[in-house]
Amino acid sequence: MKVALLQGGRSLERGVSLRSGARVTEALLDLGHQVEPLDLGPDLVPRLEALQPDVAFIALHGTEGEDGTVQALLELLGIPHTGPGVAACQRCMDKSLSKFIFREHGIPTPDWVTYSEAAIRDFGAASTFARAVDRVGLPLVAKPASQGSSLGVKVVTGAEAIPGALITALSYDSRALLETWVSGRELAVSVLGNEALPVVEAIPTDSNAYDFEARYEIGGAHFVCPAELGGAVTEEVNRIALAAYNALGCSGFSRVDLILGEDGPQVLEVNAIPGLTETSLLPQAAEAAGVSFDQMVAKILDLAR
Repeated sequence: MKVALLQGGRSLERGVSLRSGARVTEALLDLGHQVEPLDLGPDLVPRLEALQPDVAFIALHGTEGEDGTVQALLELLGIPHTGPGVAACQRCMDKSLSKFIFREHGIPTPDWVTYSEAAIRDFGAASTFARAVDRVGLPLVAKPASQGSSLGVKVVTGAEAIPGALITALSYDSRALLETWVSGRELAVSVLGNEALPVVEAIPTDSNAYDFEARYEIGGAHFVCPAELGGAVTEEVNRIALAAYNALGCSGFSRVDLILGEDGPQVLEVNAIPGLTETSLLPQAAEAAGVSFDQMVAKILDLAR
């Protein structure tokens, strides 16, 4: 097949996307496909129209590539693409919206409050920070509403640190969440088609948080897959992860991030297009299931919309 490999773009996760794209390109060539890597830019639509690919493989992360923008263009052009559709991408990208949907479906997720830049700047919302602490407790996590890879995330242990943490989060997006901090084990369930792959546990090597560096620098974290959870807990984690995946309307492949605390597993977010780098969790989970990287790429291609 003729495959347009979409990568790069202008998001803060451009570097990760290029690494994912390079690895996928190699796999697609090994599988015998004709591959045309395309970096997102003003000439994207003309290049797609000239190329007339059979399918687009999306190896994009963050805004524009993972929020439904590119998916909408591809669907308008009539080009099948890998990963979730427009609506699912929009739901996944908006962490606040995702959490409302989780709650509607009875899926456990930490308590949260959402602040917009406009509400703080124009409506005096800063006076409600004490109420937010009453709702979510301390410590809490401040995070942008629509970024991935732990960008802009701060753990807040005292109310006096909330303004600074929100300034950091709002530098990445126009809205931010204050979310209950849950002490527990960082888990990820990758879903391929409608099948949950083995659970991965991420254990940071040198920091207290699974941050951007821990995610993408070799040696930044230690991964255990399958995670040592026991049969009953594994079953519950997978059940909740699949429920979150389906509640947001995902298809093809995605990754569900959870925290396993004293009250059981809770969903933090769903990544519509998870990383495919050498340190990414989806390929590790597939390998633990006996699926090579090339086989995984072939399956993702087969599931293209």
